[in-house]
Amino acid sequence: MKLRTPSLLFLALFCGALGAQVSTIAHASTTNSTTNSTTNLTNLAAQDEKESPAQRAEYIRKNYTKYEYRIPARDGKLLFTSIYVPNDASASKPYPILLVRTPYTVAPYGTDKYKTRLGPTFEYEKEGFIFAFQDVRGKNMSEGEFVNMRPHISKKASKNDVDESSDTYDTIDWLVKNLPANNGKVGQWGISYPGFYTSAGAIDSHPALKAASPQAPIADWFRGDDMHRNGAFNVQLAFSFFSGFGKPRPVPTDVNNDRGFDWGVPDAYQFFLELGSLANANTKYFKGGIPFWNELMEHPNYDSYWQAKNLLPHLKNIKAAVMTVGGWYDTEDLYGPLQTYKAIEKNNPGINNTLVIGPWVHGGWTSTTGEKIGDTNFGFKTAYSYQPIEFAFFKHHLKGGHKPALPEAWIFETGANRWRSFDSWPPANTQTKSLYFQADGKLSFNMPQDNSLSFDEYISDPAKPVPYTTEIGNRWSNQYVAMDQRFASSRPDVLTYQTEVLERDVTFAGPLEASLFVSTTGSDADFVVKLIDVNPNKMDSAVGEPNRGAQQILVRGEPFRARFRDSFEHPKAMQPNEVHAVKFAINDVMHTFKRGHRIMIQVQSSWFPFIDRNPQKYVDNIYQAKDSDFIKANHRLYRGAGKLSRLQVQVLPALDESIQAK
Repeated sequence: MKLRTPSLLFLALFCGALGAQVSTIAHASTTNSTTNSTTNLTNLAAQDEKESPAQRAEYIRKNYTKYEYRIPARDGKLLFTSIYVPNDASASKPYPILLVRTPYTVAPYGTDKYKTRLGPTFEYEKEGFIFAFQDVRGKNMSEGEFVNMRPHISKKASKNDVDESSDTYDTIDWLVKNLPANNGKVGQWGISYPGFYTSAGAIDSHPALKAASPQAPIADWFRGDDMHRNGAFNVQLAFSFFSGFGKPRPVPTDVNNDRGFDWGVPDAYQFFLELGSLANANTKYFKGGIPFWNELMEHPNYDSYWQAKNLLPHLKNIKAAVMTVGGWYDTEDLYGPLQTYKAIEKNNPGINNTLVIGPWVHGGWTSTTGEKIGDTNFGFKTAYSYQPIEFAFFKHHLKGGHKPALPEAWIFETGANRWRSFDSWPPANTQTKSLYFQADGKLSFNMPQDNSLSFDEYISDPAKPVPYTTEIGNRWSNQYVAMDQRFASSRPDVLTYQTEVLERDVTFAGPLEASLFVSTTGSDADFVVKLIDVNPNKMDSAVGEPNRGAQQILVRGEPFRARFRDSFEHPKAMQPNEVHAVKFAINDVMHTFKRGHRIMIQVQSSWFPFIDRNPQKYVDNIYQAKDSDFIKANHRLYRGAGKLSRLQVQVLPALDESIQAK
């Protein structure tokens, strides 16, 4: 199956593709109960689907006037900004400003050339805002030097101490003081990289910034977003993305020089296997011409270079209302929204701070209907539930509209396929439990009573790594996150454990933590832990639909590079045949394993080419490993004699359990 995956560049370029256009506000319950899609939303969805992209583009062209400005930052650099103003804007009818700052171009350039969409949905254009789009410093038509994930400067000693927070502040200050017919209120939003700029823009908020919505925001490119997972390198995404985005732009230009990368083969698995060591990337393809790729290869550990790019410690002095948005199936940036919400909540007590997580891929709340992903169908178009809430959020804070009934956390419960509202995230009433690996591939909440040093083992061969998807394509997949894992469980280098058939629903809500006891005959290893929902053997299926019986549907997966078991800053080799404790965090879930299903966990040591291959022979800089360093190794997972490998979970009691407990 050929991939039809929207690229990170495409999604961020438009800051959300055309999705549903909605015209009323959905209500979200503020109690710990399920909220349902209303008939109103269904009618809206039907109405929205009748409005074509051509109609939307024509409406914008008729009702908005475009301007282009070069806004001065405090150090004198000029930031190119496209502005779309409603034709009826005047001193007696002012409009708020909705700002997007992006590294992906504000094209088309020229006051006679218009974007075909301005807001997240058509409803924004019909409601009326002043839309501002800015090329960030050093990108496309803006002056200055571009720095990926530019470090935040907490104490700015001079006007030359600039970062994304100061550039946003200066931009907003100029806009409210110089744009006629604005009402003095600004909102900012963006998906992915523009989500990062939205988070950064809220730091030390300009007084005019009233609402900010970081969506799939990047937070930390080493710990969990995009380029790494717990220090394990996302080679397919990084290579594909920076082969175009990473090309130098020495002077401002309105010309896109990304011609795309010539893969030479339609299968990324084959391409990266033939590439061999990552040290070959420059020799064979980049020729040293992608500066950020070179930086990636020079910083394999969580050193000061990566720590400075972590925005989370700096999310302070935020005065704007914040609504952070993410998707449970976002293969690029799920860590970012979860940790951004958490940091803002901790560092800015008292502000309006909301988390929304739906069953979506990267940007799927605007680029898809949110009805299905991979082998999972949610039963309704979940994006249509969210879009009125987002619209109400901005309309309320920028135009004095009806206040949306947003809870602290509005979360989609996969498995049960429903929206849930919570007073906190994670929910306050969860119970910490552990799923223990047992003999004969069994999995149980009961601690095994095994006094022997029992283990399961497998041979990990870098020449035959476990694929992360069965799809054939050279872009990274966004569908594997809900894909049937039977292709993996049949391999001898994947350990599979599952519970007995569940007698009642079991709901996990919150973070997961893997705690493994492992050994290897090599001196380094990766360990991938996958949480899986196993369907009953027999299931009813609609006419024309595939039989889903016995499917092993991925719920969450996370890799960990064992060299970082004690510290991401200071890696160290594993001692051959010695038992090592490896503990690592796995992103949150909100999933119900239904009665009649089973809970499964798979453990493996490659997930290729989503994650680069570990040579399994320790070298100081893993990215400089030679092809000869890649060796087979025998890995053991221990489950007895006090070395009890397990997955720690947060279980949300069912309502009847909570009542009985009282």
